[in-house]
Amino acid sequence: MSEAVVAPAEQVPAGANRSVGPGRLALRRLRKNKIGIFFGILFLIIVILCLLAPVYASHVAHQGPLDGTITGTVYGKDIVNQYSTGIGPTWHSRYLLGADSLGRDVAVRLLYGGRNSLEIGALATIITIVGATILGVCAGFFRGWVDTIISRILDIIWAYPALLLAIALGVSLAVTGVNIGPWHIAGTSNLVPSAIIGVVYIPYVARPIRGEVLTLREREYVDAARILGYNRFSIIVREILPNLFSTLLVFVALQLAQSIILEASLSFLGAGVQPPNPSWGTMLADGSSQIEVAPHLVLVPGIMLVVAVVSVNVFGDALRQAFDPRARIRVER
Repeated sequence: MSEAVVAPAEQVPAGANRSVGPGRLALRRLRKNKIGIFFGILFLIIVILCLLAPVYASHVAHQGPLDGTITGTVYGKDIVNQYSTGIGPTWHSRYLLGADSLGRDVAVRLLYGGRNSLEIGALATIITIVGATILGVCAGFFRGWVDTIISRILDIIWAYPALLLAIALGVSLAVTGVNIGPWHIAGTSNLVPSAIIGVVYIPYVARPIRGEVLTLREREYVDAARILGYNRFSIIVREILPNLFSTLLVFVALQLAQSIILEASLSFLGAGVQPPNPSWGTMLADGSSQIEVAPHLVLVPGIMLVVAVVSVNVFGDALRQAFDPRARIRVER
């Protein structure tokens, strides 16, 4: 049961509603954070551009992310010269951001790579948030032996650095794939790095959730629910989870940025998205060998990765400030 936030009388204009819910108050805080909104819109634009990758490939570039040629010319220049260096940015419709050493359009691969990176980041974030919420709520609400078992499991995962654990799992599963009963997931599937990233980050989210649930279970409205005869499952669903919503919302934004970074790291090292499939990480790995003669092969995916991650982080920080109950705001219509 969320308590309404009442603004001081001198801050509320005549005729305004004096009782403001925490959700509406958070939205008002967020609207006042212009920088956070700007970066949130910027990230939304990146997502839309990546989703429109097939449109760009079909109607502008006229080639897919895996299509390339080492012969031929465009605008009077070789697509790939005798030194196996692709053409640089042409600032025209074709090869807008240049080509790589195999004659593949960098702009097309950038957009398709963004689709893969964002897809893996989103799936990993869902796995992390769902798994961390289940484990954190159970550990914090039931306590006792349930808390002990879950905490020890989280400690085992937490004992290994996230990057090293993800690399070890990524290398092994990229070769063998994943077998779950009659189902087999190929090592080249995006589900493999998504599951790896999602699992290794669960302890980093589950522990804060557990701590907050330990506090929420002692609140008066939870005691009132017990007195009214609600069972434990009903109390969790009706009282605990709604009061965790703001915390989970902030974690979603911040965890998405972490998942995108880890995916790029794994793909760069060959333990994430497998070539020739594009991602921002694989594009960085492919372009690193030609950084002196074709710096655009590294700059293009690197800049896009930085902009996407910074945008999510800034917007996530804006959400954190908006849902911070200690923040002050002038309540206005």
